[in-house]
Parts: sequence; C-alpha cells; structure tokens
Amino acid sequence: MRELIKKEQLVTIVPQDFKNSNKGKVLDVSLEGFKMELQYKPEGLIKDHICDFYSLTDNGYLYFESYIQDIVNNVISIANPVKHRFLQRRKFTRIKFLEDLELIWEDTVHKVRSLDLSAGGMKLRTEENIDIEKEYKVNIKLSDEQEVKCKYQLIRVEKGDNGLYTISGRFTNLSNIDKMTLIQFCMKKDMENLNK
Repeated sequence: MRELIKKEQLVTIVPQDFKNSNKGKVLDVSLEGFKMELQYKPEGLIKDHICDFYSLTDNGYLYFESYIQDIVNNVISIANPVKHRFLQRRKFTRIKFLEDLELIWEDTVHKVRSLDLSAGGMKLRTEENIDIEKEYKVNIKLSDEQEVKCKYQLIRVEKGDNGLYTISGRFTNLSNIDKMTLIQFCMKKDMENLNK
C-alpha cells in the first residue's frame, strides 16, 4: 500500500451511511496501514466497520475497502486493505443502466430511457427531439431507498437511422452526498458485473 498511498494525499471515506462521508489528508503510512486527518468531525464513522475509500493518484482513481482501526479526535487509523483496484481512466465509473426516466423543464416533460450512468452524467435514448439549450430536472431511482434528484445538461444529441435520438449529458448541481451515492452505486454494480 505504501506505493499507492503517500503522505499529504487526499482520501475520501464513505461509510455504509453516505451522509457521514468525510475526507482528509494522509499523515503517515506504515506496513500496517495509514493515518489520516479528517476535514470534518468523524461523526458516524465506527471502528471495525468496513468503509469505501477513494483517492486520485497518478494512475487514476484508487478504490479499496478497509476498516477504521482507531479514532482519536479528527485522526483515524486505517488498516491496509486486502485488495485494491484502479477505476477506469475516465473520471467516474460508467455502468449500463436501463431505466425509464423523465426530463422536466417548467411544464414540459420528456419521456426518456437511460442507457448508461456515471457520477458525471448519463446517456439517454428518446423518440423526442429535445432542446439542447435547456437544463432539465431529473430524478434517478437507484433502489427503493435511494433516489438522486439533480439537473441534467445536454451535451450532444444524435439522431439515428431508426428515428430515435441518443443524448449524452452531464449532471450540473449534484450535492457531495448525491455524487458519492452515484460513485458508490456505479462502483458496486461494476464490481458485481466483473464477478459474474
């Protein structure tokens, strides 16, 4: 782990309850793990509970699971993970995501079908020619308990031979919690697909 995590490196920690996500700077790296000073109080972070960790490195986004060994004020000690992996070279992991959604602008509602999803945006397909200049509201239901509400900005619209429009776009006002929710959701789905 010493070649992956270095002093001063920024690391994001996401426990099971996303609302208690935190980030901090690495203070020290040892054979057993590393210590980091958190930016916020470690509320909701529990010793010996598995958390997800993300950090931007020279090789791309590093992702691993581990647990907190100790908490002293804003400093936490993290055990070395058993395994780690680098995310795709793109900033966020993109997954296949087939769901019926609605793009809403004022009183106008467009019916669309999502094709893929990442924490940065998504690709859609629709029969409607949608105005690329507008910013649309969208609700993305990930599960019965999780829903992300945000705005969606169209970047590119292509009309296929079948008369359907394929839209690429990005999310513009994601909260940090919603962004981490999408990152974790896409990561877990991606890992599930790899393990099939």
